[in-house]
Amino acid sequence: MIISHKYKFIFIKTNKTAGTSIEIGLSKFCGPDDIITPISPEDEEIRRRLGYPGPQNYKNPIWKMSFKDAVDSVFKGKKRPKFYNHISAQEVIDLIGREKWDDYYTFCFERNPWDRVISQYYWVNKSEPRPEMQEFLKSTAIERLKLKGYGNYTVNGEVVVDKVCKFENLSEELDQFRTLVGLPEKIELPKAKSKYRKDKRDYHDVFSEEDRRSISELFRDEIDLMGYQW
Repeated sequence: MIISHKYKFIFIKTNKTAGTSIEIGLSKFCGPDDIITPISPEDEEIRRRLGYPGPQNYKNPIWKMSFKDAVDSVFKGKKRPKFYNHISAQEVIDLIGREKWDDYYTFCFERNPWDRVISQYYWVNKSEPRPEMQEFLKSTAIERLKLKGYGNYTVNGEVVVDKVCKFENLSEELDQFRTLVGLPEKIELPKAKSKYRKDKRDYHDVFSEEDRRSISELFRDEIDLMGYQW
């Protein structure tokens, strides 16, 4: 995730929505006081080669902590609260306060759930032999997909970001965002984590009718929110 004090925006990263590529692209515009959370070593190398700022300011400093948490951190070895890759909106609010959250432009991306499930399938199962799709749909990986999507940008079922952008309109959404917050140039996205999905078939050709119904039920919130259709 990224918090830009310079341009006053917060990017909440959902999974399997080009989030890492967006993070890297946005890093270019970050100043020394902005918050950038770490990504994988492989993706950090992409960011380094581009000459963009890497992870910074993501550990909550002691002077921003409550007295009790500061004491526990210093004398009891308690880990400091910190920002991390797929942190939820609620956790960010807890760290920066509701006033700043409301003052900044907050956004994330959502994706057609049937297509997103396929992307998750190949991300979790990077090599053969891969499980049958019906088996995968019953795994905890699908629960995590829900948690790190809808669960990241809602609190008690209510959307708390200013905009949930559509992955399917990625370029247009980023252009609108750039204009809104005043970024000086176009956001260029590198290809990150795009090599794992080998099956390029349309999701209609992958899922059975039973699979379609299972995904529809699990991701009903996202489907209703974004107007996705099978």
